[in-house]
Amino acid sequence: MLRLLAASLCLQCQRVPALPLSLRPCVTLRPTENQQTVEALYDLSVDIQRVRKLKGWVLHRSPAYTREVAALLKDMGASGPIIARILAGHPEAVLCDPGQMRAQRELWMLVCPSQKELVGIIEKFPASFFTSSCHHDNQRNNIAFFQSLNLNKRIVTKLMASAPQSFSRPVEQNQAMVQTLQQTYRDLGGEEANMKIWLQKLLSQNPFVLLKPPEVLRQNMLFLRDKGFSTAQLLRLLSKLRGFVTELNPDSMRSTLAYSQDAMGCSEAELRDIVLKCPALLYYPEEVLDERFQGLLSAGISMSQITATPTVLELTTQIVSYRIQRLRGAGYDVRTGSLDVVNGTKKDFEMSCGKLQLRRERPLFNPVAPLQGDD
Repeated sequence: MLRLLAASLCLQCQRVPALPLSLRPCVTLRPTENQQTVEALYDLSVDIQRVRKLKGWVLHRSPAYTREVAALLKDMGASGPIIARILAGHPEAVLCDPGQMRAQRELWMLVCPSQKELVGIIEKFPASFFTSSCHHDNQRNNIAFFQSLNLNKRIVTKLMASAPQSFSRPVEQNQAMVQTLQQTYRDLGGEEANMKIWLQKLLSQNPFVLLKPPEVLRQNMLFLRDKGFSTAQLLRLLSKLRGFVTELNPDSMRSTLAYSQDAMGCSEAELRDIVLKCPALLYYPEEVLDERFQGLLSAGISMSQITATPTVLELTTQIVSYRIQRLRGAGYDVRTGSLDVVNGTKKDFEMSCGKLQLRRERPLFNPVAPLQGDD
């Protein structure tokens, strides 16, 4: 009986026509909105309320290619939920011409190992994929340039995804910056055999280095040389700063170094050694450094401890305070011990803390004490 009733209900449901858009829950059409766009997004389970809140202007544009863009993503292997997330986060994708999007896919597949990986990139960086077709020639030329450097495909893909502006501009600008980086590396005594790996690492750690004028790099390196850093030290700094040397400028570095030297009461030679251990001292503003120095000192840590392990200044005051409390609970007094246990990533700290806790709980074993046995 129940089976017959269920079958009857199913047949009746199949005969019921789909509700018109105006009667669907939560999809009331706003004046001047493109009805086809709203209906297509609804059918794709896209969060239309989110689209209206963040980028409502998209729903008023025409023509729109919602179903065509969804079909393209599906053809690349994207599932329904992934398509819905992409279009909810970057709804302007529906305004892109399908022909241009197919050309964009072909362009990306020059550096992407698979369409599945490309879908993952689009999900994370949709704005990098859904771009104007007027940049295709620049993108193609820049891809060819970076491939000519024999860079890893994944590095080129990461550059395109995280810094798409660098691929949209004329290739000559990227060539100028890369050549400046390479020449600086050679001038500082870097080995030619290691230059490709060095350049790959630098570009992957800070893709936006390409967007800076080459002159910025030259000025910053000249300033640091004038501060007494040797050629070998400058190469170490350039590598440790991970391309962020182009985010600096001589005035800010001069101010930060003067403050750090005064706060730590060290000589210029000692300051250079400290900076080599903690290059972050070059780019943290005075207010940030002051807060972190005061936080450490108020916890009973001495200035000599800070200068011995300056990388502790890379941690926020809140993180340092939390870690000191954890260590105190494990029986470790940072005021008399090394700050190395406070330092490092969250994973590093948890390992150090776990070892201290284990050492505290483990009973002492005397290897020369007689073993007790049954008589």
